[in-house]
Amino acid sequence: MLQQTQVTTVLDYYARFLARFPTVAELAAAPQDDVLALWAGLGYYSRARNLHRCAQDVVARFGGAFPASAELLETLPGIGRSTAAAIAAFCFGERVAILDGNVKRVLTRVLAFEGDMAEARPVQDLWHIATDLLPRERLGEAMPTYTQAQMDLGATLCTPRKPECGRCPMQDLCTARRLGEPERFPVKSRKLKRSAQTLWLLWLRRADGAVWLSQRPVPGVWAGLFCLPLFDAADEAVNGIGRDLGDADLAFLPASLHVLTHKDLHLHPVRLDWPADAADPALAGRWVGAAELANLGLPAPIRKMLDQAQAALF
Repeated sequence: MLQQTQVTTVLDYYARFLARFPTVAELAAAPQDDVLALWAGLGYYSRARNLHRCAQDVVARFGGAFPASAELLETLPGIGRSTAAAIAAFCFGERVAILDGNVKRVLTRVLAFEGDMAEARPVQDLWHIATDLLPRERLGEAMPTYTQAQMDLGATLCTPRKPECGRCPMQDLCTARRLGEPERFPVKSRKLKRSAQTLWLLWLRRADGAVWLSQRPVPGVWAGLFCLPLFDAADEAVNGIGRDLGDADLAFLPASLHVLTHKDLHLHPVRLDWPADAADPALAGRWVGAAELANLGLPAPIRKMLDQAQAALF
């Protein structure tokens, strides 16, 4: 959960997730929809799908117990080199280096490492350096402490902007500080460009409060979550209903902006009160009542919109 997400955001989700899935076996046995429902609002939903698949692999391949080496951990879904190393270092005291964003920042600044972190060779060189710097004795105690210290240093003092060099325990060793330019490191030439996408949301609702939802395909925006049907244009949304509207009350609601990490979503809801005597719409999906809606995994902006509409009724 902490990958790409702040601790303050994660805390409540973490507690709810562990309360629902206290063991690997219970997570592995759960339907994916239940997992996504508890993840809804955190974003990066591939993390939830990978975590679910990982639990299933741990049960199927390792009898429900995580393997004790970074090499084997890295074979599990969703666990890359740095995450595997972190688990192995913290849980099993293995002498393996992590290289997440915080650690990269600390090491490149202390060493004034000029390699471009957007290129594979310099990153590999930094991996070698990080490994050489690891403790060599009393690993069961030293590895968790050393690993946590690097992560905490990058998260609290050696921050991307305005690092607190005067409070840093590494200040006398830090080459970037001596050069007077800590924020120049890590060097990264390529930056992901932001993109924008306009989506039209078809919001069909019945008098009993049910709404028509479909499950998003994988991959794609909000993959695996339940959502109002999405369209790339207004006419596609209207035509997607599959029936002559006649005098139906079709409402084009105010647009909203939802910001993802590298993409801005411009959302345009189109609401229609579905006649009680009409056949179901010619769209993939089904009617979802208010009681079930509360337990489904919905994208955050969709959940907010539907909750506000429900609150307005009372």
